[in-house]
Amino acid sequence: MTDRHDISFVRRPAQGPRDQDGLAALLAAYHLRTQAEKGAAVADVDRLPERYRAEVLDPDGAFADDVVLLALNGDAAVGCLVVTAAVGGRCEVKRLWTVPELRGKGIASGLVTAALSHAADLGVETVCLSVWQWRTDAIALYERLGFTATESWDGRSRLVCMERAV
Repeated sequence: MTDRHDISFVRRPAQGPRDQDGLAALLAAYHLRTQAEKGAAVADVDRLPERYRAEVLDPDGAFADDVVLLALNGDAAVGCLVVTAAVGGRCEVKRLWTVPELRGKGIASGLVTAALSHAADLGVETVCLSVWQWRTDAIALYERLGFTATESWDGRSRLVCMERAV
C-alpha cells in the first residue's frame, strides 16, 4: 500500500519533445476531468480546447518558463503541479492533479508544500491560484495550507481565486 512516505517530490527537468515521465498523461486526465465537470465532456485529448490540448501534447513548450513538480511513486508519476514564473513578486500554482486511486495520501499537500518552498527560494511574496468552486476538497486543502479567497482576477464564472503570503 502506498503512503506519502513512498512518494518523492521532484522538480521536473525539461525532457524535450517526448514525454518520458508521465506528465502528459497526468495533464490529459486533469483536462478531460475538468471538461466533464464543466458539463463539456470530450472523448479524448484531440477534442480538448486548443489551449489545453497544447499542454498535453507539448508540456515542455507549454510550461517552458514555469517549473513543473512531479510526485513519483518509484518511477511512476502520480501527481503534478505547475508553478508559473514569478512576475511582480507573485507566482501562480496550477494544474494540481493526483491520480484518483492515490488521493487522500498527502500527495497534493506535498506538491503544494514543495511549490511554496520553491516560491520562497525565488523570493516570491505571494502565491495565487484559481480553482473551480465545485472542487471543494481542493479548496479545503488550500485553506488548510493557508490560502484565502480573494477578489477574482479571472472573468470565468464559478472560479474561486485564492492567495497566500510566502
